[in-house]
Amino acid sequence: MNNTSVKPESLLLCRGRVMHARLRPFVHRFVYRVFCLRLRLDQPDELARSTSWLFGVEHARPVSFWARDHGARDGSDLLQWLAGVLDASGVHFERGAVWLQCFPRVFGYVFNPVSFWLVHDKEGTLRAMLAEVNNTFGQRHQYLLTAANLEPIQASTKLSCQKVFHVSPFCAVQGRYQFELDERAGQPRLAIDYFDSEQEQMPLLRTAIVVQPQPLSTRALLVALLGMPMMTFGVMLRIHLQAFKLWRRGAKYRAKPPLPADEVTHNFKV
Repeated sequence: MNNTSVKPESLLLCRGRVMHARLRPFVHRFVYRVFCLRLRLDQPDELARSTSWLFGVEHARPVSFWARDHGARDGSDLLQWLAGVLDASGVHFERGAVWLQCFPRVFGYVFNPVSFWLVHDKEGTLRAMLAEVNNTFGQRHQYLLTAANLEPIQASTKLSCQKVFHVSPFCAVQGRYQFELDERAGQPRLAIDYFDSEQEQMPLLRTAIVVQPQPLSTRALLVALLGMPMMTFGVMLRIHLQAFKLWRRGAKYRAKPPLPADEVTHNFKV
């Protein structure tokens, strides 16, 4: 890769901010800078050519992407895993571009609270989104999100799904998530609102990541890395720091419940 970009449609560097806000019974809000990747998984040959001294796909580098951090977690083909998830959930359409937005490994370490798979049809229309969620206990769950009748997912589309997976010890496993994706203005915004009760008009939690994508080059990645050299360590550190602050403010602690029976929850059951 040297100091040139790979094709912009295959690998993007995204710098931006994560916002997290708890709105009840007290307000607790924080924002921090991040950088992440957007990888077009249906163009593996392009991704394979992106290795440099700084970045590698399936190569140990200061910043790297490994298939074993996603999907079946065994390094197997990610597209085959995704096809199995979609087929098992009865989600059938001719697939085109498949993007994965996630944190990379930085100096060998990564923790992704949530990674987003964006699955388009052959015409380039977004038809499905998979939220791959990890908790700090080493567990994972996938929320498969589609619009009714597999209609296009647009900026105005709200995708709701029942919460079935334990993430925060200060939130019960109940209620629902509402996902929104707005890719207008060249600044993709992925937002998740958590409603713990249908009787509440205001969500308990609001989370969003807003990024500015650009073709990944060695120069751009080096600038991002020098600005945030401990970025992925910082994600885990902030999770525990904010949990301590919530505990100090009186948030109720809940023990870890059993895992859901299924590893994938589809918002439209078939």
